Amino acid sequence: MDWNEGMVADQTGKTVIVTGSNTGIGFHMARVLAKRGASVTMACRSLEKGEASRKRILGVCPDADVSVAVLDLADLSSIADFSDAHSGKSGKLDVLINNAGVMIPPKTLTKDGFELQFGTNHLGHFALTGHLMPLLEASGRGRVVTVSSIAHNPGTIDFEDLNGERKRYSKWGFYSQSKIANLIFSLELSRRLSRSGSTVSSLASHPGYSATDLQRHSPFWRLLNLFVAISASKGAEATLFAATEEAALEYPYWGPTGVIEMRGRTGRARINPKALDEGVAKRLWGVSEEMTGISYLRG
Repeated sequence: MDWNEGMVADQTGKTVIVTGSNTGIGFHMARVLAKRGASVTMACRSLEKGEASRKRILGVCPDADVSVAVLDLADLSSIADFSDAHSGKSGKLDVLINNAGVMIPPKTLTKDGFELQFGTNHLGHFALTGHLMPLLEASGRGRVVTVSSIAHNPGTIDFEDLNGERKRYSKWGFYSQSKIANLIFSLELSRRLSRSGSTVSSLASHPGYSATDLQRHSPFWRLLNLFVAISASKGAEATLFAATEEAALEYPYWGPTGVIEMRGRTGRARINPKALDEGVAKRLWGVSEEMTGISYLRG
């Protein structure tokens, strides 16, 4: 479909959280939603960088209702603190965009001892969504959008080695694992919300191949950005569509639909059949509860 950020409807009265919104596609999600009237919380690991990005938004939208809050998705205590603070500030949450992520860093563990990519990209957002579910329910028609990637296609969930302790560490392998986990989580969340009779919706999106700071750990991909990648603002559009459009509720996964989905018009993205395995989804949910200590939407 020929859809762009200029088509985002008025968001006045809506409360939105965008994780990882000080840079890249997350920044443009926050910018557009604030411009269209939403009350936006930029959930960022660095308060300094978040405030700098907030000022950029206010520079073009002086009346925007946009704030910054510290959230480190690699730290379960930070997730709890952020969620408690937001719950105290607002009685509802209309849209949660699980966008933040890390991509192919050197092998690193989170504060809680999880492999960094799986721990941040999946477990952090799993825990955050659980903490904020009461606020999403209170909004009446809350929406969770989890950002996956075309890199989910080669991904598999290695339940025997989620922290990369038993085999040689593959940065790309663990990134792909985290991204298929994002998509599996979004689909399973949708199933569980439906079974519980909730009015909250769960969707997923991907940005195609967008030029962002995510590629900072790879000189090759930074170079390729100059010739192949779409802009971060363009890469944000599929997530904005999923977060705001009524028509987005008709399908669970949105992204660019051109050649191998690296670029092109926003539309129905391809879901790898591996992400549709409900047995794997149930197991991932259970493991995620055990690892994070956060339980919600049981069964």
